Amino acid sequence: MEKESAARHGGTVRDAVVELLRGLGMTTVFGNPGSTEIPFLGEWPNSLRYVLGLQEASVVAMADGYARASGRAAFCNLHSAAGVGHALGNVFTAHRNNAPLVITAGQQARELLPLQPFLGATDAAQFPKPYVKWSAEPARAADVPAAVAQAWRIAMQRPRGPTFVSVPVDDWARPAAPVVPRAALSDPAPDPAALAELAAALAAAHRPALVIGPEADEEGAGPAAVALAERLNAPAWASPFASRLCFPEDHRLFAGHLAAAPEAVAAALADHDLVLVLGAPVFTFHVAGHCALFDGATPLWHLTTDAEAAARAPVGRGVLGSLRLGLPALLPLLPETHGRADPPPRPRPSAPAAVDPLPAAFVLSRLAARLPPGAVVVEEAPSHRPAMHAHLPFREWGSFFTMASGGLGYALPAAVGAALARTEAGNAARVVCLIGDGSLMYSVQALWTAAQHRLPLSVVVLNNRGYGAMRAFSRVMGTHSVPGIELPGLDFTAIARGHGCAAERVERPGALDEALAWVLASDGPALLDVAVDAAVPRLYREAGEDAR
Repeated sequence: MEKESAARHGGTVRDAVVELLRGLGMTTVFGNPGSTEIPFLGEWPNSLRYVLGLQEASVVAMADGYARASGRAAFCNLHSAAGVGHALGNVFTAHRNNAPLVITAGQQARELLPLQPFLGATDAAQFPKPYVKWSAEPARAADVPAAVAQAWRIAMQRPRGPTFVSVPVDDWARPAAPVVPRAALSDPAPDPAALAELAAALAAAHRPALVIGPEADEEGAGPAAVALAERLNAPAWASPFASRLCFPEDHRLFAGHLAAAPEAVAAALADHDLVLVLGAPVFTFHVAGHCALFDGATPLWHLTTDAEAAARAPVGRGVLGSLRLGLPALLPLLPETHGRADPPPRPRPSAPAAVDPLPAAFVLSRLAARLPPGAVVVEEAPSHRPAMHAHLPFREWGSFFTMASGGLGYALPAAVGAALARTEAGNAARVVCLIGDGSLMYSVQALWTAAQHRLPLSVVVLNNRGYGAMRAFSRVMGTHSVPGIELPGLDFTAIARGHGCAAERVERPGALDEALAWVLASDGPALLDVAVDAAVPRLYREAGEDAR
């Protein structure tokens, strides 16, 4: 009877979902399989590519990197409750990254669910909340394809993010009608009257400043943000903890990266009589303190697609809408001439010295000199981020990604996903994963996936033999003898080779350039373990201070 019903509907749930994935362009599926996913995975169609990750957190981060590098939603298939639990850290990161993901997970058979069965998820749709935009376990098997289609549309609607669908194991073989793909909703445009008020405020300001966030790169609005800065002749700061390039870092108007500390943000922006925040929260902080900018003396404006971020801003006037649509509409409202003096040039750091032990700043400066054209850097070396900002500037839109959440275990699998997206698009340029030794161990199994696909991936490990950020915070907080910070005895070359990835180690300045040349030109994935000085870094600096 069920087969007759399936024929009457034109096929099964699985047939309808597979056809839907093709229609939506989600033809690469990231997964780690289990028993509750076998009916979906059996007789895998040649039109879909299955990318296996060896742990669910890595699977989600691969899909995240793929989605952010391609600009399209990625499909991710996890295993029931335990697999979703493994993945939740990177689901949270995908949420903070605004990465469009459609995540499905297996569930036990519907008839067993009242008995709390083995591998059953209780309230499966609630499990990943609140870090998914939408979540469902459809009431009927026939509703699964429509739920996946709805999950895709919501994931792609700005602000983008992950969605979740739980699918009982026996649903896949049940009858379902096909679902015709529909386009995602278009980006929201700002209120023209609000833009006119913003333009008038900008025209009247004598010393405006811009704070630009990752939405500029995400929406393809970077060139429009540069045009706005040039029209205003105003300095442009990168927002704190930005997960993408915010402004070309060699541009004369680039003022630097705002620290995630209230006093430092206030000091950096104190001399301006208007602050416009584009595509970022107001503001992301990591330490407590008083931000004098919130006292209200300086007018603050905020343009973003994120309604929650706009509502959360403690001061200022919010304008809700896409930068992609809002900035081109704002620019013609501004006068052609402004008469403002050029901002003072940003202080440039001196070249780091080639000393032993290797300073991270020196390694980063040499990496900057050798990065091949078109390379993308995916970073997770938190204790070395100030040195990266000082000595490894990024200039091209789409050339830099990191995690917005602060959760480790993202960058290596995300770099694998980014490399898969680029090779799929015919772009063989290098992807570089710049990562700390502590971070690497959270998701090291992603090296195996990179090796299986022979990806053009270079992993550069800044190895300070411990959790450098924890060393820094211990100093800031005045604590001593904190356990669990040092990481002795890890052999990253052996670990990488065990996953099928070429690997070398460098410890001296004289060997660094040759080692970097090797890792950046290897055939397939390669890892370079760089022993760097374990000196405690400074994470938060006053405006204009170099990271040396």
